Amino acid sequence: MRILALNKIRRFWSAEKKTIIAHTHPDSVISEQFRMIQTNIKFIMPEQNSRTILITSSGDGEGKSTIATNLAVSLAQQKKKVLLIDGNLRRPALHSYFNKSNSMGLTDVLTGKSSFSEAVFHTEVWKLDLLTSGVVPFNPVELIGSQRMQELLTKVKQTYDIILIDSNSILEVTDTKLLASQCDGVILVTKNGKTKFEKAAEAKKVIEFSKTNIVGIVLNQ
Repeated sequence: MRILALNKIRRFWSAEKKTIIAHTHPDSVISEQFRMIQTNIKFIMPEQNSRTILITSSGDGEGKSTIATNLAVSLAQQKKKVLLIDGNLRRPALHSYFNKSNSMGLTDVLTGKSSFSEAVFHTEVWKLDLLTSGVVPFNPVELIGSQRMQELLTKVKQTYDIILIDSNSILEVTDTKLLASQCDGVILVTKNGKTKFEKAAEAKKVIEFSKTNIVGIVLNQ
């Protein structure tokens, strides 16, 4: 797998928890690494006008949401119209990064309780929109695998240059595998000293089995 970046974000993150570094410190070394990731994505997936990319890992606590949020901001700063979706319907986190309510979101769109335009947030970052998870449902696998989910992704690809989807770890739940199969590519996040090689290799096999392109990995230091 291609290594998209060796990212030292975790060390910085502990000092400024829930701060979106790419937004608050755009000239930092960490922000430059996110720009490196987006450049690598551009070269790896050059022919697609709109790309849907899943951010996942082999286990919890490896930095998926942090990577997804900062990468989304970095892409928007390069004048890409970006949609960030919280596809983790079990332990959602993205709403807390933007200080948004999670009372309405993806689950409401998928159950028909609200339209996409009613549920999506326009963030303070220009060109970056956020679709939170909404209330945690009792049937996440059914919702993620539904026809409405496929229709939603088809619809938003007509409006956005890139869609990033934060998710649960791919080895833990079925809904992440279903999400992967609906995306153009997957970024696998690993953490130095925590992610075991065997788990990363197993995650790679699961992604390949879903017939999805592995864009590369991000290694958190």
